[in-house]
Amino acid sequence: MQGTVGELGEFGLIRELTARLPPNPAVDLGPGDDAAVVKAPDGRVVATTDVLLEGRHFRRDWSTAYDVGRKSAAQNLADIAAMGAVPTALLLGLVAPADLPATWATELMDGLRDECQVAGAGVVGGDVVRGDTVMLAITALGDLRGRAPVTRSGARPGDVVAVTGWLGWSAAGYTVLSRGFRSPRAFVEAHRRPEPPYHAGPAAAELGATAMIDVSDGLVADLGHVAAASRVDIDLRAADFDVPAQMADIGQAVGVDPLVWVLSGGEDHAIVATFPPEVALPARWRVVGEVAAPRRSGAVTVDGAPWDRAGGWDHFGG
Repeated sequence: MQGTVGELGEFGLIRELTARLPPNPAVDLGPGDDAAVVKAPDGRVVATTDVLLEGRHFRRDWSTAYDVGRKSAAQNLADIAAMGAVPTALLLGLVAPADLPATWATELMDGLRDECQVAGAGVVGGDVVRGDTVMLAITALGDLRGRAPVTRSGARPGDVVAVTGWLGWSAAGYTVLSRGFRSPRAFVEAHRRPEPPYHAGPAAAELGATAMIDVSDGLVADLGHVAAASRVDIDLRAADFDVPAQMADIGQAVGVDPLVWVLSGGEDHAIVATFPPEVALPARWRVVGEVAAPRRSGAVTVDGAPWDRAGGWDHFGG
């Protein structure tokens, strides 16, 4: 496609974007009306939203528009899965300069569409508006299918802590990119396009998970939310984490302990949950710690000691 979004105009751009979307069985009415109609068989709708700003959440010189679409969808759909729900729908709010290439916008939609299909959801609508920089506002919806939501506040002393998905890969990829390199490719791609284990969230709810969260800001930081909400302490065992040899090699090359990426790196969107100790967990889950009665006001420790290494994310922090 030639030209810019300004040359297409608002309604031309909307036509180009929505034409790329397939039907979805969870949607009674998709894009094209004042609002979409999404089925909610459970009678409850799980909803989450994120805002992504160019230069802070993504860089066009690091990631293609397709990458940005995949990643922005993934981080929202992972939140739905981490509640124990099945993703159903996603909406896009797009702010774009008039001189943004039209192909960038359509490739973004392709990425959103394809990631939604991985999760079993569909893009059902949104809005576009002109602005000075590219910004995305993503809203994702999900269905609990009769289950209770798995929140952050249900962890109990004696529960085990288990994780499924990648940890530290995105942070290692970010470090590689920030030093001007594009390989090892597997880690760079993990940063550009995370692969959340969507089906593990509802499966964990069926197994009896007592608390759950996706790892967006770093494992220790995100488990800190669980510990605070549940009023418990959590201790992790460093030896139980898998550090791939290639990640260790990257760490040695750049002078970073790879365990910092594993415990403090975000944006992998792995899922971490707490389970009663008697639950037989499938092989995809790795037990990495346990929940204890609070002694340190909802602390997360590693091998019994406070984790004081860099990590976690606060948009208004230092």
